[in-house]
Amino acid sequence: MEPISVIRSRTVVLPYDDVDTDQIIPARYLTTTTREGLGEAAFADWRYDAQGEPRADFELNRPEAAGCRVLVAGHNFGCGSSREHAPWALLDYGILAVISTEIADIFRSNSLKNGLLPVVVDQQAHAWLLANPGAEVSIDLGARKVSLPDGREVAFPIDGFSRYCLMNGIDQLGFLLQQEAQIVSFEQNRPWQP
Repeated sequence: MEPISVIRSRTVVLPYDDVDTDQIIPARYLTTTTREGLGEAAFADWRYDAQGEPRADFELNRPEAAGCRVLVAGHNFGCGSSREHAPWALLDYGILAVISTEIADIFRSNSLKNGLLPVVVDQQAHAWLLANPGAEVSIDLGARKVSLPDGREVAFPIDGFSRYCLMNGIDQLGFLLQQEAQIVSFEQNRPWQP
């Protein structure tokens, strides 16, 4: 995982509510255990027609979406079944953060564990972001704030452990491995019990 401190990007807006994980990454792409290449399958049923050609009217296929690292999504993004492939696909596509008024719990958890930053903002900020696709935003993970082009700063919640891991580019196992010296010391100083 790459460390996240501040993400500066234009936004791409996907304004639909209740986007489930099967829409983010259709089930037929779940046969892989690696992340590479899943970006091509992100939103596959929406991005491509029956012949596999990109649909010009889909938000992520529009020229102005190229290079956007922040996805502004409708309410309840990532609902449905649990699949780590959903944040993997978004990350491989190039998305580093998803902003919404609500992000489904399992998707949020999988995102935090895999390096995708889920950002929950209030209704007012969300409405502004939805109405202004392509807006230049700055997401400061350390300060837990999104800066909008009009000068507003919008706070967002994130637990301290997830914030630490994202800022240091580590997952839960990486965090435990950082504690190895303390774990070994504890084990060596503990009386052995049969």
